[in-house]
Order: sequence, then structure tokens, then C-alpha cells
Amino acid sequence: MTDVTALYTARVATGALTRDPAQEAVLPEFQRIADALAQPVRKGLFRRAPEPPKGLYLWGGVGRGKSMLIDLFVEACEGAAVRRVHFHAFMQEIHAAMHQARKRGVDDAIAPVAADVARAVRCLAFDEMQITDITDAMIVGRLFEALFKAGVVVVTTSNRVPDDLYKNGLNRQIFLPFIEMLKTRMVVHELASPTDYRQNRLGGTPVYFTPAGAAARAALDGVWDDLAGGAGSELVLTVQGRMVALPAFRNGVARATFYEVCGRPLGPADYLAIAEALRVLILDDIPRLSRSNFNEARRFVTLIDALYEAKVRLICSAAAEPEMLYVEGEGTFEFERTASRLREMQAEGWGA
Repeated sequence: MTDVTALYTARVATGALTRDPAQEAVLPEFQRIADALAQPVRKGLFRRAPEPPKGLYLWGGVGRGKSMLIDLFVEACEGAAVRRVHFHAFMQEIHAAMHQARKRGVDDAIAPVAADVARAVRCLAFDEMQITDITDAMIVGRLFEALFKAGVVVVTTSNRVPDDLYKNGLNRQIFLPFIEMLKTRMVVHELASPTDYRQNRLGGTPVYFTPAGAAARAALDGVWDDLAGGAGSELVLTVQGRMVALPAFRNGVARATFYEVCGRPLGPADYLAIAEALRVLILDDIPRLSRSNFNEARRFVTLIDALYEAKVRLICSAAAEPEMLYVEGEGTFEFERTASRLREMQAEGWGA
């Protein structure tokens, strides 16, 4: 077990991190939880397990260092049963485990699934907690109640204050007790740094590479390494009962090819869910668009609209400049708006 503040200070000393008072202010909360997890859990006939510490709900704007701090906390807790996982991926695992439990004839599938999670970990470290799917909203209350009761500590980041989770969602009133439980069982802390480090790393860096090819791919590899900071793993979103997968995801950054995102029969709801889950999308190999790939072109227009409205940063390689991507066939007039948005999204500081 390592001191969280000492780790942070060491990274600042090497230049890997820039000292940030807002980040430093939350380090004691991480240390409080790390210290509690370092204590052995003693259970016996006449000795109750110690009350677990309150968790931490760290929220704030994009690029403020929330994911970095979660990584630092997990690193400091090496040796403890702490699992770092993206919230969407965790919920996908829960749905799959509940499905298996029901196949075994279990009526209340949440109870055994929560018990399995509690046996495996003492702390769940989530990145990017957000609820967009009604199936998630319907089960998180009972799931987290069971986890908290079993002594599992939850540490999570989010771009939203707890009261804004599942905002305007269907049957949201059923979800409200979960929000109150979070505020009771976790310390809610805003990471109010004025600096967007993700934008700073992109400052002066091209975000639209053309023509697509080996050189553009190598450039996007470098951007991915810088922003994601790791290999990444598949992100699976549940949208209206269907699975939408992005092959590589880490720290709010996803990477996929054009055909992995626009070559499949996805619709507006899918692209809205993707935009909700990401802060940056790295998209490889956008081709020239025409009547020969009209369906893919139409989906690409919908994707760009969703990313634009959600202020998701797009970094991509393409066969041509935006104005020359779609030059013939039905839809060329409508594509002018998409080309204009692609130009606007290239501006330094866009989406900040």
C-alpha cells in the first residue's frame, strides 16, 4: 500500500503531472479510503466486521484529471481487493450475470450477483458513472444497496453531479432513491479545476488527418497513446435492448474504424448513447461517400450530429477534406452541414 499524496507528488516532481490545487484537495479523500482498505477485515463469532468507509463520488468537467486520480488511487491500493472498471462495462457484466442466474431458475437474480461481486472485491473504482439506459436505472438501486450492505466501498468519477444522473430519463422517479443513497454512502466532491488537461494535450495538434493511410494511422496511434494512456478494452453499450460495441476504450476515449461505427445498422439512439459515453472519439479511415455507400453516409451524418451536440471531440483520418468527402449522389446538399461541422470541430478549444 502506497501513500496517494506521495505518488502524486512524485509524478509532479518528474514532470509527468502538473501540480493542480483542485486535484491536491481531493487526495485526502482517496487516502482516507486507501487507509481503511489497508486494514485487515477480521470476522468472528463475537466480532463484527468494521464499518466500511464512505466511498467517493468525484465529479467535474471533462479533462480535469478525474480518471488520472482514480488510476493513482488504484495504484496506491496495490495488494488490496480493488477493481477499476468502466461503469458501462461493469453494468454489462451485471446484466450478463443476472441472465445466467435466471437461466438457473433464480427468481431474484440481483442478490446472488451482488454477493459474487462482494466476495471478489472490497472496493469498486468506477470511471465515468452515468446512467442512460432504463434497464440500468431499474436495477442499480437494489444492486448498490446490496453491495453497500456487504461492505463494498465505491469510488467513482462522473461528469455529472449526482442529482443530474439519468436526467429526464423514463420513470426517473423510481431512480431517485438511488441518488439519495449515493449521497448518503459516498462523499460527493467536485473537482473544480480551471484547467482542461485533455484540451491542453491537443493544443496545436491536428485532429483531422488526410489522406487516410499508414501515416495517418501512425498519427492516430500517437494520439490514442497520449489520451487513453493504455491499451483499452471493448466498451459495450445497451441501447433499447441491443448491444452496441466499440472495440477500444479507456479514460473516456474510444477508438474505432468508420465501418465499425457506420457500417453497421445503427440508428440515432445508438449514436446518442455513444456520444453520451465518450469524451473523445478517434475514428479511422473515413472513406469518400456517394450513392454507392449512401447508408453508411447517412449514418455518418447522424453520428457527427450526435457528437457535435454532445461536444465530443472527434479525431479522425479521412480520404479527403470535409468538403470533398461527399461530392455526388443523393444527400450532397444535406452533407454541407456535416462538412461545416467537421470544420468547426477541428478548431482548437472546440468542445471546451
